[in-house]
Amino acid sequence: MEKEKDLEWGSTPIGSLSERWPRDERGEPEEPVFLCCCKNIDLSDELLVNMLEAYGIPCLRRYPGDGSFGRLILGISGQGVDILVPKSLYNDAKVLIEGEMNHEEL
Repeated sequence: MEKEKDLEWGSTPIGSLSERWPRDERGEPEEPVFLCCCKNIDLSDELLVNMLEAYGIPCLRRYPGDGSFGRLILGISGQGVDILVPKSLYNDAKVLIEGEMNHEEL
């Protein structure tokens, strides 16, 4: 009988971002580059990250200033969230978010 995989709703397994992040020719993780800054109030960062992840582009979130503290206490970061992607996937990510922004303007 096959062992069933444990599902953890709403959480990402530890190390999964590291496993999905591209590596350079030496086997080191690629440099993350800044893609954009999202407001954290309307969950736009969650939607953007989920869209990019659906296209196979891993994302790293960075909360500028004291944003990590605000996110912990209030559930949102008042200063927004910076989205970073692997350097080799930056152009693909930029095209995807520009297409999404143009679609929202229609």
